[in-house]
Parts: sequence; C-alpha cells; structure tokens
Amino acid sequence: MKDKKINIVTLGCSKNVVDSEKLLKQLNAGGYEIVYDSSDTSAGTVIVNTCGFINDAKEESIDTILRFVKASKEGKIDNLYVMGCLSERYMDALKHEIPEVKKYFGVNNMTEVLNELGIKQNDRLLTDRTLTGPGHYAYLKIAEGCDRTCAFCAIPGIRGQYVSRPVEELVSEATILANGGVKELILIAQDLSYYGLDLYKKQTLPNLVKEILKIEKLDWIRLHYLYPANFPMEMIPLIRDNPRICRYIDIPVQHITDNMLGLMKRSHNRMETENILNRLRHEIPGSAIRTTLIAGHPGETKHDFSELRDFIARFRFDRLGVFKYSHEEDTYSFKEYKDEISEDIKESRVAELMEIQQKISSELNEKFTGRVMKVIIDRREEEFFTGRTEYDSPEVDQEVLIPVEFNLEIGKFYNITITCSDDFDLYGELHG
Repeated sequence: MKDKKINIVTLGCSKNVVDSEKLLKQLNAGGYEIVYDSSDTSAGTVIVNTCGFINDAKEESIDTILRFVKASKEGKIDNLYVMGCLSERYMDALKHEIPEVKKYFGVNNMTEVLNELGIKQNDRLLTDRTLTGPGHYAYLKIAEGCDRTCAFCAIPGIRGQYVSRPVEELVSEATILANGGVKELILIAQDLSYYGLDLYKKQTLPNLVKEILKIEKLDWIRLHYLYPANFPMEMIPLIRDNPRICRYIDIPVQHITDNMLGLMKRSHNRMETENILNRLRHEIPGSAIRTTLIAGHPGETKHDFSELRDFIARFRFDRLGVFKYSHEEDTYSFKEYKDEISEDIKESRVAELMEIQQKISSELNEKFTGRVMKVIIDRREEEFFTGRTEYDSPEVDQEVLIPVEFNLEIGKFYNITITCSDDFDLYGELHG
C-alpha cells in the first residue's frame, strides 16, 4: 500500500547515512515498507535527509526538496518531510520559502519524526540499523557534534557540542553489524581524536578500537577524520601491530602555513603538523596517509598558496582532496573576514593542487604493479568488478578494477595481482 511506503532520500556525508539507517530500522519495525531512491515517487511519504555544510551541498538539498515538491503538486506523493543539517540550519527560512513541505525537522530528531508518522520509538533497536549500502561495509558513528572552533566550519553550530557514545553501546552496535554480514567497519565522527574526552575525561579511541578488535567477524577496521592536534599517539602502535586495522590514516590538515592555520583557527601550527605527519609515515610503514585541504580561504596570499603547493609536492600524500573555500554563514570566517578571493582564483588553486596530486598518485600507483594485494569487491560495473584495498575508503578514494571473467563475488575478499595502473585507479586479476 502506498500509504505504508516511505522513501528516505539521504544527501551529504556518511554521518547522515547512519542517521537515515537508524530511522529506517525504526520505520521497518513500525510496519512501513522502505525505499531509498532520490528519483522514486511510488511512496506515499518522502523524507529528505539534507546536507547544509557548504554551498554545493545546500544547492543539491534544495534542488532535491523542490523536485519532490513538484511531485507532490502533481499528486505523485502525499507527504513530504525534510530533516537533517539544512533544516537545522535554515529552519525558519525554509518554512517561509518552501511551505509545501509538511514538516521540517533538524538533526537528532528521530523521535519527533517517528511521532509524526505515528510510530513509538523502539529503544531496543537504538543500536541497530537497516543498511542502505552493499552490506559488507558500514559506518559506525562514535560521536556527535564537535568542540573545535575552526573558523570556516559550520558543523558545531549545526550538530552541537561533541558528545561521545559509550564504548559498550558502540561495541553492541558493531557486533550487530558484524553478525549481519559487515566485514569492514568504518569509524566516523567529526573528530575521532577527541573521542572520550567529554565522557571519560581522557582520549579513549585506542580503548574503543581494542574492544572492537575482539569482534572476530570484522576483517577490516577503518578510521576516518583523525584531527592533527592532540593526536592519540597510542593509535600508532595499535595500527602498526594489528593487521585488521587498515593502514589508512585520514588526517585533515586543511593548510600548512602558520598564517593560514592561525586564520583558520586550527589548533596546530606548521611544525606540529609536519611532526605528526612524519611520525605517522615513519612509524607505520606502508600506510596510506589521506588529507583534505581548503584553497582560497580569506587571507590566503600567493605566498601561502605557494608554500602549500610546495608542501604537497614534497610530502606526497597517498590520498588528497581539495575543497574550494565556501563563505558560510554563522562561522567565524564569515563574521570576521571578507571573502575577497575570487571564485576563479579559488578554482584555479584547487585545480593546481589536484594536478600536482594527480602526478603523485600516478607515480605511487605504478609501484603497485606486480604486487599481490588483498581486495574487497564492492560492486560490478559493466566489464569490471570494482574493489578496494585497505588503503582506500568507499566513494572517496581510488579503486581496483578486475575483469568480470574472473567471476568474483561482491562482498568477498580476494588476493589480486596488480597488472597496471592509471592516475587514480589500479587494475588487476585474480592471483594464482
């Protein structure tokens, strides 16, 4: 029946995915049939879980809402709800500009959404989820919010202060996921390094990881977003000495000059940044270090950019993403700085950094030719199976492409001989 069918459309980051999956579990338990497809209009009710982080994400969220408003006016759907970061951030404006939405909800409002749909929250299912991905990997959100005060970031204003989830609760959720077939668990938070300080008065990420390692069904444990300042040093030997923890360090540095790190209100300077990066590379040999950068933040001089460019070329990150600065309301940068760098210059700086990274990535990939690597298969696309090594996270990093003639199974691990490479991908065949 259409009135018992709900379509949940999830936009934005993996943290939003987790929020939707928890809501899905409750809706399933409440008797609803669920779809999650941005183009599906067969459901009586549509819930759009929005992203409101930067301009591009906001535009995508608004476009999606308006597309379902049109479907509602055409009688294809009955009820349209909006939740998540965009509605948390711009609730009043959205109600005024898009009144066709039946009701808006912010973040962490699952109980209110369920009440609106006539469902009582099932507390026994709070550590359970209905996965929307392929099922062999899943994200584990270990904390909500952020206590950092980075000048460019709106997340603390949207998601609130940092709130760690108890270790026992997280282990319970991880166990349920593993028993359901998850083989790769990806720990996420706005800042993994901070985990436990609010709840246990000390950094507790190493202890949490040790407890999760006891879940033998998990083959890979991956860590996302380790803030450089106050890096939990106990993680270094833990990653190095445990083959089930992916040698993948995601450490967003954002910039390298002291001028820019100061303007960005980061809690680390250049010396501290380089020291932790060099220590990670030296003490965890063979690891892939990933970072993100912002180009065009207010105050970024030609000298700052030149220093950043030289640093990228010299350090040679294994994985790198670059964002064009977005002048976001309710941030320190928006209030205190003028957005004086033109969009053209921002875009050219992003392109220049990515051109450097493209060359680095190509050279690094060439060195994998002939190696046998453990690969998990994510999907099949036309003539290739697409998989990943421990050095790559889903959707954001490079992949390994294996011809379909090898008849592999999605969700399984295989030893793959790398036969060749290009700038951002590897190609291989089944070993032996």
